[in-house]
Amino acid sequence: MEALLSYELCAGAGGQALGLAKAGFSHIGLVDNDPAACATLRLNRPDWNVLEASLESIGLSENPPLDLLAGGLPCPPFSIAGKQLGKDDERDLFPDALRLIGEANPKAIMIENVRGLLDRRFDSYRTHILGSLVQLGFIGEFKLFNAADFGVSQNRWRTVLVAMKPEHWINFTWPAPSEKRSKTVGTLLFDLMGANGWRGVDEWRKGANDLAPTVVGGSKKHGGPDLGPSRARKSWAELGVDGLGIADAPPQQSFQGMPRLTPRMVAPVQSFGDG
Repeated sequence: MEALLSYELCAGAGGQALGLAKAGFSHIGLVDNDPAACATLRLNRPDWNVLEASLESIGLSENPPLDLLAGGLPCPPFSIAGKQLGKDDERDLFPDALRLIGEANPKAIMIENVRGLLDRRFDSYRTHILGSLVQLGFIGEFKLFNAADFGVSQNRWRTVLVAMKPEHWINFTWPAPSEKRSKTVGTLLFDLMGANGWRGVDEWRKGANDLAPTVVGGSKKHGGPDLGPSRARKSWAELGVDGLGIADAPPQQSFQGMPRLTPRMVAPVQSFGDG
């Protein structure tokens, strides 16, 4: 079977792109405007075609025919953690995404965003987006998912927009939640947390007996790596984790108090594998 060709918008560190690659898609391009994200992608997947650029500056009319145009557009315009300015937020990239959809004319589209996009205040904007897609020859729908229902060890609610050409849409069905229960934070990170022989790791695992809150990963606006705003850090504290920052290494043998996660620990919470 020929590879399914895809192009990834706002690729970040590549979580969605990795999932699509596992599902059989071959990326002809991945674009993101963040230098660190692009460096991460190039380091981990040197054979991928990574472009460091803004969506406003690229065009897709000259690419080979695409099976899928996918991406995770910026969430601040719709997030309840922000002002929810929607289309009036300068970070809203749905207009650029619609332009690129028109240029690429793929068979299918998949765009991820925060659950706030489904708030009533954005009803008219979602209708506008779906109407614009109809004009471009697509049928689509927004649907809410929790990553925890699909094997991920965190409660991560996300809105997913899928749209397809009519001849493909008639065969599309949304995925059903997995029957397998996601691992708790304590079970998932036990080996990594105890890698330096921390004597308190067994007790820590007993307390970390739940799923993680949504991993946010710091803020460009406020600076510094952490595990999210105060509400998220409170949830992490209930799991015995100090979410105010990120550690360079697991706790030492005699460590006392709440440990911080290392980047290597956050990776499996986000379902990133060892590679």
